[in-house]
Amino acid sequence: MYLLIIMKVALKSMWANKLRSFLAVLGIIIGVGAVIAMLAIGAGAKSQILSSISAMGTDLLIVRPAQHGTGGVMTGVQQNLTIEDAQAILEEVPEVLAVAPGVQGRGQVKYFGRNSLVSVTGAPATYLSMRNFEIERGRVFSETESERTARVAILGPTTVENLMGADDPIGAVIKINGMNFKVVGVTKSKGDQGWFNPDDQVFVPYLTAMKQLFGLDRLREIDIQGRPGTDLLALQDAVGEVLRRRHRLLPEVADDFEVRNQAEIVATASSVTRTFTILLGAVGAISLLVGGIGIMNIMLVTVTERTREIGVRKAIGAKDRDILRQFLFESVFMSGLGGLLGVIAGVGSAEAVGRMTQFTTSVQPQSVVMAMTFAAAVGIFFGYYPARRAARLNPIDALRYE
Repeated sequence: MYLLIIMKVALKSMWANKLRSFLAVLGIIIGVGAVIAMLAIGAGAKSQILSSISAMGTDLLIVRPAQHGTGGVMTGVQQNLTIEDAQAILEEVPEVLAVAPGVQGRGQVKYFGRNSLVSVTGAPATYLSMRNFEIERGRVFSETESERTARVAILGPTTVENLMGADDPIGAVIKINGMNFKVVGVTKSKGDQGWFNPDDQVFVPYLTAMKQLFGLDRLREIDIQGRPGTDLLALQDAVGEVLRRRHRLLPEVADDFEVRNQAEIVATASSVTRTFTILLGAVGAISLLVGGIGIMNIMLVTVTERTREIGVRKAIGAKDRDILRQFLFESVFMSGLGGLLGVIAGVGSAEAVGRMTQFTTSVQPQSVVMAMTFAAAVGIFFGYYPARRAARLNPIDALRYE
C-alpha cells in the first residue's frame, strides 16, 4: 500500500509537468534506441563479412607464388608452382585431406548472340566442394574429363542469366575465347560479395584451362584442405617444408611462395568487426549518458520547485527515506519508460536501415537486455543525487522557501 502511494504521488507530479517529463524521457529513448540500432548494424556487418569469407571455405590453406624484386621493390609474381608440387603435398603430408591445383583468368564467353567477359577458373572437381560451391543443376566434371582435357564447363547462375536467359543451360555449347565448351552444371547462388561475384564465373578442368585456354605450365594457386581437427598452423608449417624442399631453397633464402590460412583471415575479420561494434556501441552509450544527465537536471529543478511540499511532508511525519524513495522512483520510472520506448525505436530503426539500405542488421537479445539494464542504472545513478538532496532538506527551511 505504501509503495502504491509513492507511485501515485510520483506519477501525479510527472503528469503535472508533462512536457518537461517527456523531454527527459526523450533523452533516454534516443540513447537506448541508438545503442540497440548501432549494435544491430555492427552485428549485421560482422555476420555479412564472416559469411562472405566462410562461403569461400574456412578450413583451407591457399598457396600462391610470392612476389619477386630487389631492394624492397616488387616487380612481379614468381611462376613456380607446379602440378607436381600439389601432388607432393597430398602424398607427403598425412594431415592433408585434398588438394586443388588451380589457375584463373578472364575469358570472353559467348552463347549465340550474347557474350560476356567473366572470370574463368581452371580447377579439379575437388575445388568446388572445398570452396563450398554446390551444384544446383547438372553435375560436376569427372576426374577422367579433367585428365583428358575435356572441354566441359560449369557456370555460375549470374553467368547463365546473362548469357542464356530462360534457356536450359545443361547440354548447351558455349564459346570461351573462341573454343567450344559443353555446359554440364550450374552452381547454386552465393550472392554478390561486392569485391567479387562468385556467381558470375565459369569453372573448367584445370588441365584444359592451362593447356588450351591460357597456355600456362604453372599454377596460380594450390588450395589445401586439412583433415577434420587438424591444426592449420602446424599444417601450414608442414606444407612450407615440402615446398621449400621441392624448390631447393637454402635456409637463408626466403620462401618463394605464400601460404594463407583462411582461419586466420576469419579470426582477423572477426576481431576487426568486434572493434567496430564496440565503437558503435560506445557512440550510442554516450547518447544514453547525455539522456541521464538530462534526467538529473530535470530532477534537480523538480526538487527546487517542490521544496515547500517536501517541508510540509516532513512536518507531518515523512522520513528522509520516504522522500528519497519518492524522487528516486520518479527518476527510475522515467528512465525505465524511456528504455522501453527506446527498445521499440531501436529495433524499428535497425529494421528500417536493413530494408532501406544494403546494410545487414541483426538485433541481438543481449544488446536489448544490456541497453535496458544501462537505462535503469542511469536512472538510479543520476536520480540518486537529486533524491538525496530532497531527503536532506531541513523541514523548517523548506517551509519558509518561497
